[in-house]
Amino acid sequence: MNILITGATGFLGSKLAVHLAGLNHNLYILTRSPEKRSNTSHMTFVDYNTTVNELPHIDAVINLAGESLFGYWTKKKKEAILTSRLRVTKYLIQLMKDMKKKPEVFISGSAVGYYGMSEDFIYTEATAQPGNDFLASVARQWEQEASAAEKMGIRTVYARFGVLLGNDGGAFPLMSLPIKLYTGGHISDGEQWLSWIHVKDAVKLIIFCLENHTIEGPINVTAPTPKRNKDFMKKTAQVYKRPNWLHVPAVFFYLALGEMSLLLVKGQYAYPGKALEHGFTFDFPSLDLTLLDLKNN
Repeated sequence: MNILITGATGFLGSKLAVHLAGLNHNLYILTRSPEKRSNTSHMTFVDYNTTVNELPHIDAVINLAGESLFGYWTKKKKEAILTSRLRVTKYLIQLMKDMKKKPEVFISGSAVGYYGMSEDFIYTEATAQPGNDFLASVARQWEQEASAAEKMGIRTVYARFGVLLGNDGGAFPLMSLPIKLYTGGHISDGEQWLSWIHVKDAVKLIIFCLENHTIEGPINVTAPTPKRNKDFMKKTAQVYKRPNWLHVPAVFFYLALGEMSLLLVKGQYAYPGKALEHGFTFDFPSLDLTLLDLKNN
């Protein structure tokens, strides 16, 4: 397949790109600085001024680009989080409109933050009502922008990512650092849910969506066993053989991180019902297996 992809230089996207190239797909990777990258037999780096006439027929489009959520959420930062996602998605939609032969599938990134935050509810892809906080608004607008592909008859998938766990990026290095420094413990009351997934399973599930023609609409890219923060930290401490004694009040994170602290002190239970219904098999369905793999690799 010829696959046009954004965000392929990031934590998840870089791993996905390597895996897709290994499957002999031809990738056209959109980046702001293609001159800083070296093309390979299966990877061609192109900039955001690329037109349809400069590309071969594209079979699939994968959109993972967006400003990082990490950092103090000033007004400017929040605008960048939203506009970066909408701007790239609008560009891709226009490219697809310009294509005489449309791609077969458009996989666009989103987040379980779509559902809002709760300690009580279990959210599945059947949950239609989005939350009312900032992240929910971003995810809703992002998906709404991407939905224009559906009107073109393109199978459209909204990949709602949970917290990606890996050693070389994402949230886990920061989350596990207190544990590794012998100062670990739960955040706030520890009751907030963490919908996580091993980054290897996230890559595998995106490819599953790419190849499975019956999957469309939202899909939760999460493991089937979300954990409350207190249980996540306890299990991490056990695997790394570290103490788990410190309780950090929520107010500390509010003072240090502002609104971004919601990522740590709040959460949601997002269940991957659609993936399981379609027969997807997780390589790392449990936190134990995931943490052991991260520790040993």
